[in-house]
Amino acid sequence: MDRLTSLTAFVRVVDSGGFSAAGRRLNMSTAMISNHVHALEERLGVRLLNRTTRKISLTEAGKAYYDRCTHILADLEQADDIAGALQATLRGTLRVYTSTSMVPLVSSVVTEFLKSYPEASVDLTMGERSVDLIDEGYDIAIRLTPPPDSSSIVRSLATWRHVLCCSHDYLEKHGRPERLSDLSSHNCLRHALYPFEDGWHFTDRDGAPASVKVSGNLVTNSGETLRVAALQGVGICLAAGFLFHDDLEANRLVRLLPEYRPVELSMIAVYPHRHQLSVKVRTFIDLLVRRSAKRKKLIDPFS
Repeated sequence: MDRLTSLTAFVRVVDSGGFSAAGRRLNMSTAMISNHVHALEERLGVRLLNRTTRKISLTEAGKAYYDRCTHILADLEQADDIAGALQATLRGTLRVYTSTSMVPLVSSVVTEFLKSYPEASVDLTMGERSVDLIDEGYDIAIRLTPPPDSSSIVRSLATWRHVLCCSHDYLEKHGRPERLSDLSSHNCLRHALYPFEDGWHFTDRDGAPASVKVSGNLVTNSGETLRVAALQGVGICLAAGFLFHDDLEANRLVRLLPEYRPVELSMIAVYPHRHQLSVKVRTFIDLLVRRSAKRKKLIDPFS
């Protein structure tokens, strides 16, 4: 068997946590992946992986071999990148997952990327869930909250804040909260991916941290659903400011408790591992950073 392919198969099995996931990433059958790893073990005369019905783990020899293999593959990829850069031609498919609320920004970057590199292609998926970059084969995800997987590499693109608001109709029926603690007795509409769950976090006028535990009859991963519910007077909402900016400007929604400033968060680009960062991923991220700086108002209209 081709030794380089076997090295790649072994590293992908470890990175993705299993033979079937590695096979999906490399477009190979699970049996073929297993054969490549077995061929390596036969050649080396040592067991690289401990296999059970539920998971795989590295042996001591496998850990040392994996560390060296990742460096070897990274060096080869860098050499390919250098050669490709010299030809000034970027090729291949870039798989991107983004929050639906970031589509106005991301779509403009995708367009610029494809115009600049016509031999490249983009597979863009939008949604409101946390994706497994390795298992689902994405090169990059653009998120508004930190990823649950701490092993991912994170690049900050821009900062943004939530806005606390509701409709005039809601205030007429339920009254205006005067203190932060008042929110605990109101119907608060929550985003499922809010990093502090049911504790809404702010800073007061003196810059001191403040928070309140809230509850309500709607929890959703859809920013647009929160917006519609707020407009219909269902409850009080803490949501991304750029989604509600037009409604606040048009006085369809009322900003609440302005003396409390929602904590600052980052729009981020997430990718699996530094040693797998290809030219197309690095180029796309650089475009995102530049476009984010130019469109700061879109991301944080209250900055």
